[in-house]
Amino acid sequence: MLINFFFTLRAAKLKVSVKEYLMLLEALQAGVIDDGGGPSVDKFYYLARTSLVKDEAQFDKFDRAFAAYFKGVELLADFSQDIPLDWLQKKLELELSPEDKAKIEKMGWDELMETLKKRFEEQKHRHEGGSRMIGTGGTSPFGAYGYNPQGIRIGQDRGRNRSAVKVWDQRQFKDYDDNLELGTRNIKVALRRLRRFAREGSAEELDLDDTIRSTAANAGYLDIKMVPERHNKVKVLLLMDVGGTMDEHIHRVEELFSAAKAEFKHLEFYYFHNCVYDFMWRNNRRRYSEKFSTWDVIRKYNKDYKLIFVGDATMSPYEILQPGGSVEYNNEEAGAEWLQRLTHAFPKFAWINPEPQGVWGYRQSIAVVQQLMNQRMFPLTLQGLEGAMRMLSK
Repeated sequence: MLINFFFTLRAAKLKVSVKEYLMLLEALQAGVIDDGGGPSVDKFYYLARTSLVKDEAQFDKFDRAFAAYFKGVELLADFSQDIPLDWLQKKLELELSPEDKAKIEKMGWDELMETLKKRFEEQKHRHEGGSRMIGTGGTSPFGAYGYNPQGIRIGQDRGRNRSAVKVWDQRQFKDYDDNLELGTRNIKVALRRLRRFAREGSAEELDLDDTIRSTAANAGYLDIKMVPERHNKVKVLLLMDVGGTMDEHIHRVEELFSAAKAEFKHLEFYYFHNCVYDFMWRNNRRRYSEKFSTWDVIRKYNKDYKLIFVGDATMSPYEILQPGGSVEYNNEEAGAEWLQRLTHAFPKFAWINPEPQGVWGYRQSIAVVQQLMNQRMFPLTLQGLEGAMRMLSK
């Protein structure tokens, strides 16, 4: 009965195998989730996620697919694509009188879900101030910055009227997906400028040239020569800004992350928000319960690591220069102090910025970070990546 659920997960580009699907069915038949209180959707959710998802970075895709299947909302044609950002940008604010608000009809849950599905199929362009389509500043049940007594909020940071029955994109900071392959080929080529190979380990690889020479010198008797395998010796410490303004750059940063995972055998990564302070984290779902002290990170990795920051450096300058300037907590030391400690500990460093280079001069915080990075800031373009890798390889 769950075969359609299996195909929903595959449509969401989750690598779910038939073997894993059968294991889930066996667990259900064995009553794994029937602990006396009877099975429930929540219990099945955790069992299915444990059985079918091999990587925590895929949890967000699984959550969306699970909700789509069990809440009756069919998948979009391409599940990996978000709603176009331009559809949801705020350009006007709708003001309605109490009488006008009272005239707007309220949809039931089933009607709301079915209508949303139809709008996804019909809509091709941005809508503003309307009453039917996904858009902004209108009375439609779908979108942002408008009013409806019972709708689905899409693309709005927080609620204004507290009338949304569902928040389409209510997810906290998402881990960057290191398995994303689309568009990473050229990025991999750019990153290869940093790779440095050396032979290490036991002699396991055939040295064809030396074997031919030795065999010829041995009167034709085969004399096989082996050499150690070649391994990439480059070590990379990747620190990535996540959440807030970085949400606009998720796709390109995922491409970079995926390419880096493929190209560098010795890759360590951590997340931060806006600016690095006294702690970082490796999993955004556990960012408050599993913190990693920045001092411990500095002590753990030696100066052979190439340090790469990835972030838009777009924030209040106070977040960089002022103790207590963090938007999330009362940091005792300014972010600039931690950036200087990191760049001192890892002399080979660079900052990759996904913001268009043309706007850098208009952002005070970017100028501050550029100064702290000794102007080693590069745009997240192929040319920018090649420049950063060339600089790091010197």
